[in-house]
Amino acid sequence: MKKKSYLLKLAVYYIVICAIIFFLFHTLGQRWMYAQVFQKQKTILSDYASYIQKQHFEAVTNATSSYHTDDIALQIAKTDEILHTCTWIADAKGNLLLNSQAPHLTPGTVSILQYDSSFFSAYYHKDKMLGSLLSTPMLSVILPISSSFQVKGYIVIHYPMSELRSQSAYYASIGYLYLICLCILILLGFLVYYFISIKPMQKITAKVNAATQGTFQCAPSVKCKNAFGQLDTEICYLIEQLQNLDNYQKHFIANVSHDFRSPLTSIRGYAIAIQDGTIPPEMYDKYLEIITFEVDRLTKLTNDLLSINQFDQVGHILDCTTFNINAIVKKTATTFEGTCVQKHIKLKLSFSQKETYVFADQGKIQQVLYNLIDNAIKFSYKDSEIHIKTWIKKEKVLLSVKDFGIGIPKDGIKKIWDRFYKTDLSRGKDKKGTGLGLSITKEIINAHNESITVTSTEGAGTEFVFTLPLRQS
Repeated sequence: MKKKSYLLKLAVYYIVICAIIFFLFHTLGQRWMYAQVFQKQKTILSDYASYIQKQHFEAVTNATSSYHTDDIALQIAKTDEILHTCTWIADAKGNLLLNSQAPHLTPGTVSILQYDSSFFSAYYHKDKMLGSLLSTPMLSVILPISSSFQVKGYIVIHYPMSELRSQSAYYASIGYLYLICLCILILLGFLVYYFISIKPMQKITAKVNAATQGTFQCAPSVKCKNAFGQLDTEICYLIEQLQNLDNYQKHFIANVSHDFRSPLTSIRGYAIAIQDGTIPPEMYDKYLEIITFEVDRLTKLTNDLLSINQFDQVGHILDCTTFNINAIVKKTATTFEGTCVQKHIKLKLSFSQKETYVFADQGKIQQVLYNLIDNAIKFSYKDSEIHIKTWIKKEKVLLSVKDFGIGIPKDGIKKIWDRFYKTDLSRGKDKKGTGLGLSITKEIINAHNESITVTSTEGAGTEFVFTLPLRQS
């Protein structure tokens, strides 16, 4: 319907524009054209009258002239035949001395003033008729001839009004032909506008409407390289991002549901078993420990989800201060003493300087350290070591957390920053993992406009290195 409505609107606009153009030309245009033809013909007749004055007036009005009036009338008649004119020469009293249409006219026998006493009072007459002298409407141009402030005679040139109107009609027909060509050009312009602007916009609109209804079309549909083509490319990118977001949301909900359902099922099952006496009292401690473990899993998952939500919704709000990063490393490492003793893992701390100050959000950097050390402990072998060190390079402080554990497969290194991602190697060891720790770590480091890298060899270990801005104490 919309496509038809656009075409209908363009058709109406086209018809209205063409109608206005033809109406204006038919009224104002033809009047202007007739006025131009009239003015041009009047100028031609005036110039021709001046020519007659120079060549023949004296000979016609001078009775002693050696030229015979009939001979002059015949010469002028030949020129009049070419110009479609009629030439009169009259004396000061209005008596007709020469008429090119009556070469053998006896001079002085006919007076023009007998037909129109005011004929010589104007310089030209339009649609003039003088009885038998002028039986058809004429454009008459009058040139008075004077000498010593006295009128000696008149030269009158007549031109048929029918010829004048024929010329005007001829130019009007050419004008109409040009108007038809103009209308064709306007039609082509409308078609070009439709295919370059309206049709691409219709495709883009259809694609956006489909996306709002859940149908994602990521392939570009506009082939032209103008602004609409660029807009279509940008919209395709946005739709692709929406599709990825939609897939991510589905994946996110599926993962959260799974990670919540598993511990809740265990907690409910063991709680009911204790309540109905299925589990004997002497086994309470064992199953309460499992329930506590599952509660810890839920707590960690909830905290991680809150952290992710804070970065997504609120943005990267940092409370940056200057602090000693070495002290934070020591403090964070201390929290893992119990776990390290259980797994027989040693944490080795190495600092290039006794005190190294950085400018960052202390709480969030401590969270980064906690996540990296926690990961290193989870995926380290028993009786192994984890090296944590800081050093200065130019204006940056580099911090490394390196383990000698199971490592990360090559195809999983780029995915470790994705939310809920867990490598196949980690599934058996990472019982309490949520798959959000490294995503949160990456978000925090990016919020500081710093970088974090990972180097890993499967079966040999993994090293994370991130940077922080150096500050003086």
